Amino acid sequence: MKKITFALLLLISGFGWSQVLLINELDPDSPSIDTAEFIELKSETPNFSTDGYILVFFNGSSSGGDSSYMVIDLEGYSTDNNGLLVVGGSEVSPFPQYLIPDNVIQNGADAVGIYQASVDDFPEGTLATQTNLIDAMVYGTNDPDATGLLNLLGETIQHNDSGTNSNPKSIQRFVDDQGVVTFSAQTPTPRRENDGSGIPINPITITVTESQINEGESFDILFTSEEPMTSSLTFTISLDNYGFNTSDYTGETTLTIPVGLNWASTTISTIDDSFDEGDEVARIHFVDLVEPFVPENNYIEVRIVDNDFTIAEFGTPTNPTTGFVESTQPEGYYDGLDGLADTALGQALQDLIADPSVVRAQTYADVYSILMEADQNPENSNQVWLVYSEEGRPKLDLQTSSNSTNKWNREHTFPRSRGGFFDIEADEIADGIDIYWTTEADSLRHGNSDAHALRAADASENSSRGNKHYGEYNGPTGNLGSFKGDVARSVLYMEIRYNGLEVVNGFSTTQGQMGDLATLLEWHRNDPPDDFEMNRNNIVYNWQKNRNPFIDQPLLVEYIWGNNVGETWMQSMSIEDNEFQQLSVYPNPTNERLYFSDSSSSNIDVEVYSVDGKLLKRFNSVTDYIDLNMEAGLYLLQLNVDGSTLVKKVLVD
Repeated sequence: MKKITFALLLLISGFGWSQVLLINELDPDSPSIDTAEFIELKSETPNFSTDGYILVFFNGSSSGGDSSYMVIDLEGYSTDNNGLLVVGGSEVSPFPQYLIPDNVIQNGADAVGIYQASVDDFPEGTLATQTNLIDAMVYGTNDPDATGLLNLLGETIQHNDSGTNSNPKSIQRFVDDQGVVTFSAQTPTPRRENDGSGIPINPITITVTESQINEGESFDILFTSEEPMTSSLTFTISLDNYGFNTSDYTGETTLTIPVGLNWASTTISTIDDSFDEGDEVARIHFVDLVEPFVPENNYIEVRIVDNDFTIAEFGTPTNPTTGFVESTQPEGYYDGLDGLADTALGQALQDLIADPSVVRAQTYADVYSILMEADQNPENSNQVWLVYSEEGRPKLDLQTSSNSTNKWNREHTFPRSRGGFFDIEADEIADGIDIYWTTEADSLRHGNSDAHALRAADASENSSRGNKHYGEYNGPTGNLGSFKGDVARSVLYMEIRYNGLEVVNGFSTTQGQMGDLATLLEWHRNDPPDDFEMNRNNIVYNWQKNRNPFIDQPLLVEYIWGNNVGETWMQSMSIEDNEFQQLSVYPNPTNERLYFSDSSSSNIDVEVYSVDGKLLKRFNSVTDYIDLNMEAGLYLLQLNVDGSTLVKKVLVD
């Protein structure tokens, strides 16, 4: 958020009240604590119902056009005994009656208005108006006056606060004994009268001993009131949150603070069951506090780490395996590519993976569900595996606010700004696998949510990568580079899938172009597909009904961009004849000797290829095993039996 400087606000003569509801206090920017922003409304009478009223926030920037960017419906709420209603973020203290997402109130120069109207009257981008306006405030950070908003809302003064990290401020309304109204920047006083008058409140704070425990462990909750009790207080709490409920824990949830004391506590014991429910979060919140007792904080979270997670049979990208996960491509999926070369091969490939009669586009919100499955950490089913930083991260740690520390989000391997992708309103709705858009090669916008080119990534690392080309960006210092072949194949996929995209040498500034091709080809060759990548290809295929062909058929890369450009493609090296599906090679990975199962009835001719298609060794009439004696790496074994062909991937340690 932007910095705010101080401004003493003009005295306005008049009566203290000219309407039933007004803006009493506004903190549009709590520097470095955007979770503590709020707006406080005040009614002429206490316990005033705000049914039929809305809050509308307007963007005064040149791009905002003095139009609405957020509307809050006040239906179902009311002011308190002092006539106050606080609408704010999760770290406002005392806790707001109306909780809004963190960091959504803009700094200024902007405005907010109370309207007696419907939210439907203010779709996003509605020009500020005085129609049905009850009260308004134009505010800023010592920016030039938002003259457009001032005129549109009938205001004459733009108010400013002067908050800093060490000295937070808010814009506050004061009325003296003569009814003279002033505004000034003062230390925030949410849920309390700005001048210190009014009925006192007694906030109660929730404190926990642990913010994360393992399933089966216990934790303590302490409740502390600001003032000791003059009569005993009994109250109830809840820990329920989605799937976490009373079947998951034991402990007292109705507590009493006795007369003369200011605290009570309880111990919660979680139940160690045998179900893989995933990590869960208990949200501790008050159920029945009545004024003058109010929450000082609320919805305090304690994570319960599930110990029933599953482990996949295949390895992570940093400890890759091959041969455990088979492609789920339909029989004959790539047959139409045989006999083609150059542009004809590329076009046939696009016709396959962008076929509008088959291929589906999902929303950008659906991508979260796809990634939680496709990028699941093989070592822990409750985590996603992060590209670039090469580690697991709890699925629960999805970034949902401006705080990116230890969070994960969606990373476009082909950056949005370079591809020209964008959101529409429907992209914000996760509507599931069975609701989708028809898409084709010219549907470039759908590149925004194409899961073949989206990966779970550490949010901070994602920000560091920005929209750099690969080669400019090579991942965090000291990593193993296990992501490199994966992102190379995803970027190359995007060129074929969408018209208007191209992978080029160098670091182009032209939109639609992504580099560096030479780097990506090297990454593809040095980090060939493994089981993790094949598994995500299968999962994305289940959602989108298309595949990344460079995972199924990695040699195709050479025929389109690499060493075999101009040569005719035949997939004989890539077809797995159904007759030989049961034949396997083991151990895989191997140190040297490789055994063949189910080979006693026929001799096998074995050819060993590098991943870029070079024949390295040949073994004839094999009946039991071969000694590879190869350097560490991934190899392709072509097995020939009585005219039929089968290809296996083998990793040599």
